[in-house]
Amino acid sequence: MTILEVKQMKKIYTTRFGNQKTKALSNVNFSVEEGEYVAIMGESGSGKTTLLNILAAIDKPTSGDVILCDNNLTDLKEKEVTAFRREHLGFVFQDFNLLDTFSLKDNIFLPLVLSNRPYALMEKRLKPLAKKLGIEDLLDKYPYEVSGGQKQRVAVARALITNPEIILADEPTGALDSKSSDDLLSLFNQINDEGQTILMVTHSVKAASHANRVLFIKDGEVFHQIYKGKMTQEEMYKKISDTLTLLLSGGGHHGI
Repeated sequence: MTILEVKQMKKIYTTRFGNQKTKALSNVNFSVEEGEYVAIMGESGSGKTTLLNILAAIDKPTSGDVILCDNNLTDLKEKEVTAFRREHLGFVFQDFNLLDTFSLKDNIFLPLVLSNRPYALMEKRLKPLAKKLGIEDLLDKYPYEVSGGQKQRVAVARALITNPEIILADEPTGALDSKSSDDLLSLFNQINDEGQTILMVTHSVKAASHANRVLFIKDGEVFHQIYKGKMTQEEMYKKISDTLTLLLSGGGHHGI
């Protein structure tokens, strides 16, 4: 089943007085199937962040369609967007986005609180999740009392507690040390093996090598993609590195 379909999407930013236009995305087409783990890569300014913002319903495309969980995001009204985000999407950010005045448990509960879910349901969902993520003993602590790796595990718990159709991860290993990054990537593989769909934007070749498919964006278009298939992680790492080298040197081919 297709969870996400992006068709002929363009995004053009216009300056305040309309005299200058910047094309951030020129013609983006791709889809993500249920249960896939997809990474998006590209150099700075390629349009990765713009794409993620549109998929997160934070921004709207200038033209084209973004169909996510059978909803065309371009048709959603402003007040419908917030509810849609809460019900269908889970977010993992580079800088964790945890609230320091809330305990870790309350941070995890926040999306359910905003959706007016009963407390009994929150507790029921949290117990197996906290065990799986290894954060059972941290729940009463506050964000400033734990490490970066632990914060990111809490952020993953917050993303998963709503049972989202898709997790959108923006540079999830960007603020983590090597060991914490490895732990997080293993965790992503584990939840993907259990059926969770993940779309991750990353600069990290190592992070991308954990995905089943990598899309490369260049000049606002999906320029190329790699399927992991039966490749080992080391082989996938090398293939991604080689592709990025070609992209940066201006070589390679435009193809899917």
